[in-house]
Amino acid sequence: MNNILLYIGIDDTDSSSGMCTTYVTCVILSKLKDCGFNIIGFPRLIRLNPFARFKTRGNGATSFKLELKSDKEVDEVKKIVLENVQQLSVLQDERTNPGVVFYDGEITQELQEFGLETIRNIVTIQDAETLLNKVGADFYKFKNGRGIIGALAAISCPLNDKTYELLTYRIPENYGTTRQINHESVVEMNDNTYPDTFDNLDQGYVAIEPHTPCPVLYGIRSENPEILCQAKDIVKISEPVERSCIYLTNQHTDMHLQKVGNISEMNKFKCYIVEGTVRNKPHVIEGGHLIFTLGDDSGQVECAAYEPTKQFREFVRELEPEDFLRVYGGIGEGITPKGTLNIEKFELLKLADLVVSKNPMCDCGKRMKSAGTGKGFKCPKCGSKLGEDEKDTIIIQRNIKKGFYETPPSARRHLSKPIVRIR
Repeated sequence: MNNILLYIGIDDTDSSSGMCTTYVTCVILSKLKDCGFNIIGFPRLIRLNPFARFKTRGNGATSFKLELKSDKEVDEVKKIVLENVQQLSVLQDERTNPGVVFYDGEITQELQEFGLETIRNIVTIQDAETLLNKVGADFYKFKNGRGIIGALAAISCPLNDKTYELLTYRIPENYGTTRQINHESVVEMNDNTYPDTFDNLDQGYVAIEPHTPCPVLYGIRSENPEILCQAKDIVKISEPVERSCIYLTNQHTDMHLQKVGNISEMNKFKCYIVEGTVRNKPHVIEGGHLIFTLGDDSGQVECAAYEPTKQFREFVRELEPEDFLRVYGGIGEGITPKGTLNIEKFELLKLADLVVSKNPMCDCGKRMKSAGTGKGFKCPKCGSKLGEDEKDTIIIQRNIKKGFYETPPSARRHLSKPIVRIR
């Protein structure tokens, strides 16, 4: 009998009380390894559409694959997985609706397209269930089972671009308490591993440290899993680590973004890359959010740099009407029916000339004054005169230049690609 390659996807075990899908998966992986099962490669962490209505905090799903020798082993694995999902998930939380998928077939084009759809659009439980039945997958729903959407996506999503994340977990007794991470060691780790690792710090803010009562102690993101092991050795902590796991992930790949040629093609709850011209000077609204309008020949959309993006708003504040931008972000609810484009980053492609008109300079070196309505200009020093149409046009030096500008790590979405990965 040929060996069986079994894919397992898990999602929606997160809860408001702090449990997370990655921890549940890490526990399951440890137990499967202890039982001698052969896990192939890194487990996967796939972030889904950040604008999906029903989502967990990080909106992430996990998967992994095993090479098994018999149907009996398949049954043993399913038993371990399902028991642990049921035991570790906080099922009394109304937002916790786990789903588990077991699949031993080919990852077809149709499955890959479904994976991308969960990241770029809105997918229903029925959509997932229909496809699971079509491909003959074995799946399990806890409560309404919304987790089957992410579970299947975590198995099937193509990863043309990828990153890795090392996650370390606390012992349960420490959930909800202050994390004991030596911040100076995080600075040292960043100095030694950046840009192979990234989003570690944000102007003194330690970005690897969550601020929720979840099991995660810290998470380090990288292009290279070997660098993560070096980084882990540098970070010093003063509390026990229960376990750790490195995930292969679509984080920081911009996988959620779709390029569109016209603003009129954009819809709510989807994420885009779009080019357009700034139509008005950015202005502050209640809450400290900065708003402006981006337009093209097809229409216009309201854009926002929200207050949590902090210093990023200073770049947006420097924009002027007629600047030409490429904007990256997602559309949520907003003041206008089209919604508001939440900016993740933008590239300033062309700066508008910012000009002012001044009275002309006289040949004697003195700036002229108005000689009266319709009478042109007169030099107060030598008396020379010039006509009305002789004003000097002066181009003002801008405080911003062409190039990329991005939100800080503390405000960055899981899927948003940082500039350090673009250059």
